[in-house]
Amino acid sequence: MSGRGGGESATAPPGGAGSVDVKSVFIGAGCNRIVNNVSWGPSGLVSFGAQNAVALFHPQSAQILTTLPGHKAAVNCTWWLPSKKDPYEVQNAEKHYLLSGNADGVILIWEVHPAERKWRRVLQIPESHKKGVTCITSTFISLDVAFIASTSSDGMVLVWKMVLPADKAEDCGLTCVERIPVGSKPMVALSLAKLPGQEGTLVLAMGGLDHKIHLYCGDSTGKFLQSCTLKGHTDWIRSLDFSLPVHSKSGESSIFLVSSSQDKNIRIWKISLLTSPVNHNSQHKERKDEKGLASYIEGPKLVAGSFSYQISLESLLIGHEDWVYSVEWHPPLPVSTNVTERCQPLSILSASMDKTMMIWRPEKTTGIWVNAVTVGELSHCALGFYGGHWGPLGDSILAHGYGGSFHLWRDAGCGFENWLPQKVPSGHFGAVSDISWARSGEYLLSVSHDQTARIFAPWIDEACQASWHEIARPQVHGHDINCLAIIEGKGNHHYVSGADEKVARVFEAPLSFLKSLKYANFPKAGSSEDLPYDVLILGANMSALGLSQRPIYVQASNNTSDGSPNAADSLEYVPDAVPTVLTEPPVEDQLAWHTLWPESHKLYGHGNELVSLCCDHAGRLVASSCKAQSAPVAEIWLWEVGSWRAVGRLPSHSLTVTQMEFSPDDSLLLAVSRDRHFSVFSIEKSGCELDCRLLARQEAHKRIIWACSWNPFGHQFATGSRDKTVKLWAIAGGAVRLALTLPPFGSGVTALSWAGRNRSLNHGLLAVGLESGLIELWSLTGGSGGPAVISAQPTARLDPLLCHVSTVNRLHWREDDHGPTAQLASCGADNCVRVLEFSLR
Repeated sequence: MSGRGGGESATAPPGGAGSVDVKSVFIGAGCNRIVNNVSWGPSGLVSFGAQNAVALFHPQSAQILTTLPGHKAAVNCTWWLPSKKDPYEVQNAEKHYLLSGNADGVILIWEVHPAERKWRRVLQIPESHKKGVTCITSTFISLDVAFIASTSSDGMVLVWKMVLPADKAEDCGLTCVERIPVGSKPMVALSLAKLPGQEGTLVLAMGGLDHKIHLYCGDSTGKFLQSCTLKGHTDWIRSLDFSLPVHSKSGESSIFLVSSSQDKNIRIWKISLLTSPVNHNSQHKERKDEKGLASYIEGPKLVAGSFSYQISLESLLIGHEDWVYSVEWHPPLPVSTNVTERCQPLSILSASMDKTMMIWRPEKTTGIWVNAVTVGELSHCALGFYGGHWGPLGDSILAHGYGGSFHLWRDAGCGFENWLPQKVPSGHFGAVSDISWARSGEYLLSVSHDQTARIFAPWIDEACQASWHEIARPQVHGHDINCLAIIEGKGNHHYVSGADEKVARVFEAPLSFLKSLKYANFPKAGSSEDLPYDVLILGANMSALGLSQRPIYVQASNNTSDGSPNAADSLEYVPDAVPTVLTEPPVEDQLAWHTLWPESHKLYGHGNELVSLCCDHAGRLVASSCKAQSAPVAEIWLWEVGSWRAVGRLPSHSLTVTQMEFSPDDSLLLAVSRDRHFSVFSIEKSGCELDCRLLARQEAHKRIIWACSWNPFGHQFATGSRDKTVKLWAIAGGAVRLALTLPPFGSGVTALSWAGRNRSLNHGLLAVGLESGLIELWSLTGGSGGPAVISAQPTARLDPLLCHVSTVNRLHWREDDHGPTAQLASCGADNCVRVLEFSLR
């Protein structure tokens, strides 16, 4: 499987209707919440696992470039080859390789061309692990030979020898050269380096659940023997990293190993080359006689071939207040006189669950290691960072956190350090259950099982260039959110969401969001223009112990709270939001606290968790359904917008109603269910009276019906089912007739969206989302023989690089796209939100 960034051409299947050009406009995804999941390569690209996919993004653009499909389980770790420590000549090669390991023990290798933005899957590593891969590391011993080591919860450490091809058209060669059993306490951290003083000698450090660091020495054949063990940590070892060789003024050559642990401490170990030859008998006697303090400070001797190395504890770094998940040496910097020759700066980056990253350096005068820089926010309100990484030049640092988020700082100081937060890509870290375009299409709202609602929108900069970003997080909830409906019609922006609770919640856009949205769409006009409606709420505060989001009124925004001075130390303390008008895309800390929408109403009535919501096009009615195993519970409830009172209950189904949608003229409501039936209700509203009656109920498929969608130009609709079929139906004379059944798809149909293209020809496009994550496009045209005559032709089967890697949960066309292009939003169980643009020929 191969592809390139930017756009892809999707050709029609045999017998299809021409072809379309498809371009990925936006990908939003969160990072898997696990250690070693992120890797920042020397090319500048960052890789991370997003559910079962490997995602790539460039920090300068803050945009996810692609997601690479191939894994069948969650991606645990990624690693770039070459890494930032490998030789200059290798780092600047045309081809880089990316390794990714998943929870099933599978490791894949990808070939990446950073300059051309091309990538392809090369191979799956044979003889891999039986359980989840937890860490991957590598080092080059020559310009075309590298060694790769991986560890897993299966209690094995594997070592491979990788030979790069001399011919660019060939693939790399890979051989498993060593299998090291580590017993019942698996290793979770690895680091591999070349020992100074002799060519081809390697040292492999591993640490894990036994609180010890084990050092193995190997040669160019890849065979490793255990040499010594380093003790000192009192909890699990979480991260290890070797430096490049460091040469002292006295001519001593040494390398440093930094280790971090769940004991909240960081240790720096110095491995120095001894000039005296190895004498095994005298060495044994010397170790036996040593009983003083020096034996603990110096530590053991490491023997590799004919050379020996003294290991000593260089420093113990204490500063973090929670588990230290990650430590990493500063990337090597070129020597001014020689670009290919590089030196190792003595600087370490650490990331901790206390929500801080620290940069450690030795003082110039005393040589004592101290904390020179701290970024992040020391807080017990939210869990912190799973890892921290240097940029290739050492002027940027990146962390990934518990909320699936990225945090990037760049040193903007001139002559002094000034680390400032930067824009990063963001997205959900749980399955995305529903999406909806705003009524005018200016933003996209999504809800997820990560218990958040997020708004993504194009942000136009001063150069009139648009790039997509998350601009608000209107809801942070205590339950998985399953469905949403944006309220159509005039007035302020509202939406209703339903979660794993019996209550639907109504939210209203605050003034800070409305002005920020205006600034995003018209940056030169600013946000000073008056809104067409009055909004008295500036923002919202998170409730400390409840699920509601309390409004912050404009008049009270300048008042300070009279809280206790010790409030921040209490477990229930939640910092007050400071809603402001954004003049640039917000960073994670702003999104998490300061962009909430206030909750205006709660809708009580259902007896189980909510599953589906929809709103009519006039913005008068909202329909809701919940999980059900009986007919009374499966009733659809109708709510009146504004008063938010229940105005109707529609019985028809016996099991959960999975999706509902109002017809384009709002006269009909379509519902599909797990009971394999669809229902069509006639909805008539005159004044305060609402007349609802069941027009049709029919068993349509052999399996669960997951999706439905109306033709925007008439009373025709489509249903999609787990039985891998899509059926097109037409309503004529008060009866529903089957018009057409599309050929079976490769997997169950889970999402549908019908877009109108030409009203006079009754022509439209039907997007079909599958359980496999793939998306297909069909061209539908109404014939002259009446509404029950529909012709269909396949238009495009999208490249897997443009699709999801897990079930597509929802598809939604952007409104008013009747020109030569059309935008389709999709979301799936792979935690991704995507926007695709189709250029129609």
